[in-house]
Amino acid sequence: MIQRSLVLLKSDAVQRGIAGEILHRFERAGLKIIGAKLITADPEVVKKHYKKDADWHKKVGGLSLKDCEAYDLSAADLFGTEDAEEIGRIINGWLYTMFEIGPVFAFVLEGPGAVGKIRELVGTTYPDKAQPGTIRGDFGLDSVFSSMKRKRAVLNLIHASGTPEEAEDEIKMWFKGNELMDYKRIHEDLYSY
Repeated sequence: MIQRSLVLLKSDAVQRGIAGEILHRFERAGLKIIGAKLITADPEVVKKHYKKDADWHKKVGGLSLKDCEAYDLSAADLFGTEDAEEIGRIINGWLYTMFEIGPVFAFVLEGPGAVGKIRELVGTTYPDKAQPGTIRGDFGLDSVFSSMKRKRAVLNLIHASGTPEEAEDEIKMWFKGNELMDYKRIHEDLYSY
């Protein structure tokens, strides 16, 4: 099934000058760019994009508590609390702040099974745990430990929609309908029967 997905190259990718290399990987995988723009992220769009509920806060806060334990860090010192939901809210705020540090390259990709294919190419959330061959595994420089010690979100280069439904919603947040193109790539007509 042909799908569309939002991809955001965060400021750390843009400022390192690796946006073209990352985009190249998606094109090489057969995905088609149907919209692209370099922007200063609108804070209201970012808040809408990262609007998380209490369950998300508890889950992320709980994972962060486990990370603190694994790295022998004090959650109370880092976050001022040991409450998982409150820690999740703090991290959610860090996500907002991450979009204030510089430009974002936003684009929409289209292709068969695009959402899953993109997520596979991107790799797991944390660059230090991402597989080699993935974007985060090959280009990521940050770690959970480093981000917690610096009290900021993990610099993980990229956001990609997690589900086709999420992709539809996110594309509408970041792009107007007239900013998306409908065209065929050269190879799309080569094999029609």
